[in-house]
Amino acid sequence: MPVYLQIILLFVVFIVIVFLFLYLGGLAVRRTCLKIIDEMEEARAFREEKAIKIQDVRKNIFRVGTKNIRPRALNLLIADGLVIKTKNGKYYLDKEKLAQVKANLGLKRIKY
Repeated sequence: MPVYLQIILLFVVFIVIVFLFLYLGGLAVRRTCLKIIDEMEEARAFREEKAIKIQDVRKNIFRVGTKNIRPRALNLLIADGLVIKTKNGKYYLDKEKLAQVKANLGLKRIKY
């Protein structure tokens, strides 16, 4: 096989691997978001009075990798407006926004 063809093939394989890891990382964050939503629904945290405490920072600064994606997933839910943070550091779901998202997805109950 010619060298230039090997270089092109190596480049294509590299690009495919990078996109595969990005896709799998996105799936992990999505699954974690759905778990957080499910936990909040089970706790009936739809109002500020019923807000619950959720881990929003890393427990160990030296722990790196994909196992500690819960804070990132929570930040995405806050940015989307599904989760609201109270003044005392607890979180609750915006029931109307959640109903809109479920209607757009055609779901009655989110499963992960």
